[in-house]
Amino acid sequence: MEIRNVTVVGLGTMGSQIAVVCARAGFRTDAVEATQERADAGWKAIGKFLEGQVQKGKLEGLARDEIASRITLWTDLAPGCRDADLVIEAIPEAIALKRDLFGMLDRLCPPHAILASNTSTLWISEIAAATRRPEQCIGTHFLIPAASTPLVEVVRGARTSDETHRAALDFLARCGKETVTVADAPGFVINRLYLPLVNEAFFVLESGLASAEEIDRSCLKGLGFPLGPLAAADAFGLDVLLACLETLHRELGDKYRPCPLLVRLVRAGCLGRKTGQGVFAYA
Repeated sequence: MEIRNVTVVGLGTMGSQIAVVCARAGFRTDAVEATQERADAGWKAIGKFLEGQVQKGKLEGLARDEIASRITLWTDLAPGCRDADLVIEAIPEAIALKRDLFGMLDRLCPPHAILASNTSTLWISEIAAATRRPEQCIGTHFLIPAASTPLVEVVRGARTSDETHRAALDFLARCGKETVTVADAPGFVINRLYLPLVNEAFFVLESGLASAEEIDRSCLKGLGFPLGPLAAADAFGLDVLLACLETLHRELGDKYRPCPLLVRLVRAGCLGRKTGQGVFAYA
């Protein structure tokens, strides 16, 4: 199956970047948000990223405008997905929300459309079970920042067909992404390895062993990380991190128990860059 039209549902930190990935690859991209306010915020994030690429000399002004012209904003799901060959869901990491959305997409999308989830920890098979097309459901786990990170984890659910898998790989290759295909399990591979490290950074911070700056510098200079684990947590949102860890804790046991410091920060509304305060303070 050839993919021409893509719909991205959710224009938060991940969704806005995924929309850029799709439009940059030449796909007509419909982007759906629940409210006009959130759609406007997503569009602002897209514009800020593209302008940053121009300022860095990585993108010409004309190319920026062409990419932006391929993205259409919607606040109504039905028209936003009626022509979709592929839908990529990038809404909050909650199984009930994702299952509800996939049920609606199943009813609204064309029969041939592939439904993909950007979930980072949840079972693809459980999400797909909310539809009448589980063989056309797959996981496409983009990594933050989605527009710059070269790798995407592709997750096959229990009933994902070979045709769906091939179409997803072809689409991602056209987007310039490398892929790894993994089995369906909580956290898949990358977050199964990475999130415990980030969580442990919070335990180290809570214990007073080192400051947040020193913990991140240890990983940057000593381990060669592109971004320290605490700064990374602030970037993708402490609430998102906590939700992912709670899933891993529930599914895989106590070694994934969220650090109490992380829980306290989330309860206090200190969610990272998006709120101006997380582990670090932001202007």
